[in-house]
Amino acid sequence: MAITYYSENETKDSNPDIYFMRQALHEAQKAAQRDEVPVGAVVVCQGRIIARGHNLTETLTDVTAHAEMQAITAAAGFLGGKYLVDCTLYVTVEPCVMCAGALGWSQISRIVYGAADEKRGFARFAPLALHPKTEVVSGVLEAECSALMKDFFKRKR
Repeated sequence: MAITYYSENETKDSNPDIYFMRQALHEAQKAAQRDEVPVGAVVVCQGRIIARGHNLTETLTDVTAHAEMQAITAAAGFLGGKYLVDCTLYVTVEPCVMCAGALGWSQISRIVYGAADEKRGFARFAPLALHPKTEVVSGVLEAECSALMKDFFKRKR
């Protein structure tokens, strides 16, 4: 698994990852408005968003209703198949072990996430859960993604 780090200085013109991560942040804000943990995700195929998702675990009373799971299901439905080859998942926070396992089974080509999750992230607990050909990019809009999570939990305490 190759992990690439980007700086906050990248622009939309120089790096489309910024644009799509902003779309994932918009999804995370939707989750926050529902009093859900603010994680958002979009799946992109051929430069086009084909699926969106945000955490719905409280709303659906379902521990598996993570943003990534919502986006994977929507993307598979859009494509008409279970494999997300040639797709990229943009997610505001590093996927957990459950989501990494689902992403591995989907054979997604690329995962781009903003903030690391040192407590629950897959990189610490299950770094081999992803498909061997999946490229991982970390740190895209990390400060914004992290701030959204920190602000949410600060309000909760």
